[in-house]
Amino acid sequence: MSRNAPDEYSAARSEAEHAVEAEEASSGRPFELQAATHGGPFRELVRNKLGMAALVVLVVLVVSAILAPWLAPSPPNKIGMSIRMRSPVWHGGTWAHPLGTDWQGYDVLSRLLYGARTSLFIGAMVILLAGTVGVLYGLYSGYKGGRADRWLMGWVDVQVSFPGLLLAMLLIALVGGSVLSVTIILAINGWMVFARLTRGVVLSTKEKPFVEAAEIVGCTPKRVVFKHILPNLISPLATLAVLEFARIILAEAALSYLGLGIQYPGVSWGLDVARAQDHELFGNQWLIVYPGILLSITVLAANLLSSWMRVALDPQEREKRFAGRAISGGAAGPGAGT
Repeated sequence: MSRNAPDEYSAARSEAEHAVEAEEASSGRPFELQAATHGGPFRELVRNKLGMAALVVLVVLVVSAILAPWLAPSPPNKIGMSIRMRSPVWHGGTWAHPLGTDWQGYDVLSRLLYGARTSLFIGAMVILLAGTVGVLYGLYSGYKGGRADRWLMGWVDVQVSFPGLLLAMLLIALVGGSVLSVTIILAINGWMVFARLTRGVVLSTKEKPFVEAAEIVGCTPKRVVFKHILPNLISPLATLAVLEFARIILAEAALSYLGLGIQYPGVSWGLDVARAQDHELFGNQWLIVYPGILLSITVLAANLLSSWMRVALDPQEREKRFAGRAISGGAAGPGAGT
């Protein structure tokens, strides 16, 4: 068996090389060029049905949040006691209030649309603030190295040691709940993951030949960091940003549910869940089901989209997938069974 192992390995490798050569010969283009053209981000998105569905869902949510003033049947805090507790349209309600109304006459669809605006805005702003601070922090720490790196990352380790949600609850209890305070506190609570990821990529990238060559020819540290190192962070940072976006939406909903986030008369999915739980839950389950479903769909779509982005934005991953398809296609060809 040990004597045949090298022969089997050589045969498998030769078969893979023949498959790649056949693919190149059939199209007349180098393998790397085919991987770039056939395995590009759009093609990967088309092949990934779940990723495409997730992108569509998130786009619909964003557009709905932007157009909330025009799509909502009424303002989210317009009280209408004469129309309170209306059923959804499929339970005998009317199209004037497709998803019904609550015990104060608030239109449920309007509150969901404006709640999406609040949740998506907070998620985007937290990612922008936390990402900017974390990336700059990680760039400096990783490139500087030495004692500065140890001190800076030591502070990251100290802050990470505190429970994130508990720390956010304590800070919000001190300053009060609002869109601004929730955004700032969640950003303070989430910049460390960006710093850690950035530092790790910088440490592995700054030892590569193209960075050393840039330093040898006299490029300033600022140019080396932002011109040669930072572009290598686009793929992992984009994937991390989408994952953190989902986490931030859940964190904001949890804080609002506990009464520490968005305060009434503000609108938030988490706040609507808390209000529905306190009023007529068992008689009107749809009041708590709708925001819960939207939260689940948003988080699931963000996670599926991040899985696609991990491959679509990384040329090496796209090349590996294209090579695998080329090899499997060659192995399954007419000559495979002979």
